[in-house]
Amino acid sequence: MSPHQEQKKQQREGGLGGQGETPRHWIMGKEAFQAKMPHHEGIKALWETKWKFPCTKSLYPFHDGLYEDFAPSFDALIAANLNDMTSPEWTRTFLSTGIAEKLISQADALVAKHDQLAAAHGGQRTSTGSKLREQASSLYLRACCIYRIARFPYITSHGGKINDEEKWKAWEKQKEAYLKAGQLWDQPLQEVNVPFINRKVEQGEGEHIPVYVRLRHSGWEPSYDAQGKWEREWASDGGHGCGPGVPVVILMTGLDGYRPDNTVRCNEFLARGWAVVVVEIPGTADCPTDPADPESCDRLWTSLLTWMDEYRVRDGDDELRVFNMNKVMVWGLSAGGYYAVRIAHTHKRQLAGVVAQGAGVHYFYDEEWLGRVDGHEYPATLTPAFAMKHGYNSVEEFKAGVQQKFSLLENGILDKPSTRLLLINGTQDGLMPIEDSMMLMEYGSPKEARFFTGALHMGYPLANSAVYPWMESILGSTRRNY
Repeated sequence: MSPHQEQKKQQREGGLGGQGETPRHWIMGKEAFQAKMPHHEGIKALWETKWKFPCTKSLYPFHDGLYEDFAPSFDALIAANLNDMTSPEWTRTFLSTGIAEKLISQADALVAKHDQLAAAHGGQRTSTGSKLREQASSLYLRACCIYRIARFPYITSHGGKINDEEKWKAWEKQKEAYLKAGQLWDQPLQEVNVPFINRKVEQGEGEHIPVYVRLRHSGWEPSYDAQGKWEREWASDGGHGCGPGVPVVILMTGLDGYRPDNTVRCNEFLARGWAVVVVEIPGTADCPTDPADPESCDRLWTSLLTWMDEYRVRDGDDELRVFNMNKVMVWGLSAGGYYAVRIAHTHKRQLAGVVAQGAGVHYFYDEEWLGRVDGHEYPATLTPAFAMKHGYNSVEEFKAGVQQKFSLLENGILDKPSTRLLLINGTQDGLMPIEDSMMLMEYGSPKEARFFTGALHMGYPLANSAVYPWMESILGSTRRNY
């Protein structure tokens, strides 16, 4: 054994799993680890024990939606005893009600009414017009929520190969409705196809990285009202494009929540004076990378950061820098937490800080853990989606090979220095074990963490109370109301 290998062996001995091996006892406890939660018994159990309550409160995964939009579909699913969320029949059940289309038609009518009113007032905004915009946006977002549940729990399209045509149709409809909603906001939504300049064509990687961008002023072009003037002075050095730009958050999405599923979180960023770039992670939705290549994400982030550094908007004869590249923050959610931890090490000099929430980086890939995770709190069977997300053809291949290939401990990433890294999770997380966040303290640079005792995946509902103040301490905050 070489001196370097011996040193690494000594560093890893005494860790949670002894050199990253399976822990003797999972922190969540033997009973919770071995349990199969009631909602896995079928659609009736899922609705009655797990999803009905959040649906009545418009909580994940029903955020932006209303109970009345979903009750007919779940009644139909229960009556048919349709228990497979991954089936085309699941998707068709939600689309067949026609509720989403009706909501969009109602929203379109409100937008037309708004446009007529605006024309009558010479383009000036009115309180009535603002209410019409808000009402239309709400209806579009309700439709988006229906499409979200219809395409649950997972979609992918690497190399042009779509895993489920029915769910993909729902995904396209969701994006279409979301863009309609986004054009009505004071800080409108822009969809940008970022050039994937570091892609590997031979691995089937796409040409572009689709992202959503929102800025805190009312559009791409700086305006000359009070708010717009303030934005220009803050973001520029007088119009030469060399000013700092605005702080920006790169939001890395998860296994089932994608770009159109983060409205509230994006609004929180805007309220603090930050821009946001929302991007999907490898192996999910529209992400163009090769999911079977652990290093594909590094090429993805390099391309994205290059575009952000070069991006400008025109103001007359001037070009203004958009993003302050000294104040770039990353927040990775759930499966996105893995990529947040990785980018904190691989691109540390380009990032002011990283939040990894609910991250699984090594122990999540343990065969013993994967053997039980399907019975935990996730609403569907988890391992088939994760196998496909990582480029495997079967769950068996995934369980047998994924840790050696993707673990950030096994591939040496965790031994590298990192930027500031905040780890957030619940101690009872049954998807990504809390051990994964704790073990990060044993490697590389010192880390920061907040764990919530007794909380499940991602540490909700209290997690945000720790995340936003930490982000503000690095990026600053204007605390403006929008």
